[in-house]
Amino acid sequence: MKTKKEFKYFTIVEHEKEQEYLRRRGKEGWKFTKVSGLGMYHFEESKPEDVVYQLDYNQEGLSHKDEYIRMFEDCGWEYIQDYAGYSYFRKPAAEMNGNEEIFCDDESRLQMMQRVFKGRMIPLFVMFSLVIIPQLLLSIFSTHNYALTAVYGAITVLYVTIFVAFAVKYKKYKDKVK
Repeated sequence: MKTKKEFKYFTIVEHEKEQEYLRRRGKEGWKFTKVSGLGMYHFEESKPEDVVYQLDYNQEGLSHKDEYIRMFEDCGWEYIQDYAGYSYFRKPAAEMNGNEEIFCDDESRLQMMQRVFKGRMIPLFVMFSLVIIPQLLLSIFSTHNYALTAVYGAITVLYVTIFVAFAVKYKKYKDKVK
């Protein structure tokens, strides 16, 4: 059986883009088997099929993994794997009831965003505040190493972009719920 790997990077807030990417590959005849490393997606060749992928971030669910997975399987979702805090599920589009998702409403999407905030954004912010910012300031005011300053500056821009993108998406879901 023919297999392939693709490197693809999605930020914390791009789970919907990741779901669409996996669906597109399935329609092209590449069945998603796993993701590993820092964004290495593994596929095996298959007949083209329209499969819907859904991701859930729920560290608490993983502490009761069997029950958590069974809950989704009872609704027809196939569990694939856990990666970086997210659980991956899929279901053939032909078996879907309309625009079915594992999140049935905006309230549950907001709850997932809150779990991502607690489990991913807070640790990122702590690392950013305690490691990146001090190193950036040190490289600017002390070492005068412009290459290092540029690297820490780029990392700072990346972190700030991730924080802003998350805040915008979170506000969008929060406004829908109100």
